[in-house]
Amino acid sequence: MKKTILLGALMLSSIAAFAQESRQDVSISAFGLIGPAVSGANSVYMVQSETLGGLASYRYLLTPHSGLEVNYSFAQHTSYFRYGGNLTENPIHTRQQEGTVGYVYGRTFKRYNPFLEAGVGGVFFTPIYDGTFQLTTKRNTSIGGLFGGGVAYELSPSFDVRVEYRGLFVKVPGFGVPGNILNTNRYEVISMPAVGIAYHF
Repeated sequence: MKKTILLGALMLSSIAAFAQESRQDVSISAFGLIGPAVSGANSVYMVQSETLGGLASYRYLLTPHSGLEVNYSFAQHTSYFRYGGNLTENPIHTRQQEGTVGYVYGRTFKRYNPFLEAGVGGVFFTPIYDGTFQLTTKRNTSIGGLFGGGVAYELSPSFDVRVEYRGLFVKVPGFGVPGNILNTNRYEVISMPAVGIAYHF
């Protein structure tokens, strides 16, 4: 009986301690956008320029080691296409936006907090109409997967610095060009190594 009471008291104290800790955080990060070269159907070849972007995230801890995260990212780059055997590169200036939800699993080792994440969401590829591509283009929405991992270093109880690798697994956009002449019918992994700062509350 005494052991049961002691065990119950320990569980209640650990729950109370967790309830008093910060269970939410928001973070802002800068990331590098790195996309692969893709060869696909109808002799279509696509490669995108490397650039920088911004990421905003909200994380809620369900337990001391697991939580849910909502992400929004933004970047602008240029997608270069070759098609129909033509070696001329056709640029499409592109606005890329991400909206994803993921599960995060983490551990704590003193001030270091390594974590892994996986999730799903949408990536929106919107052509910027500035005359770089002469054919009619449309926005593409690709439903895909998010995966990655990183480490957070605690600066104080309220702030930490995060370094992470994020990958987006999505279908290569074809931009709805008439005749589907830019469709590769392929998937790609867009790499997004990021560094940022988080505020816990």
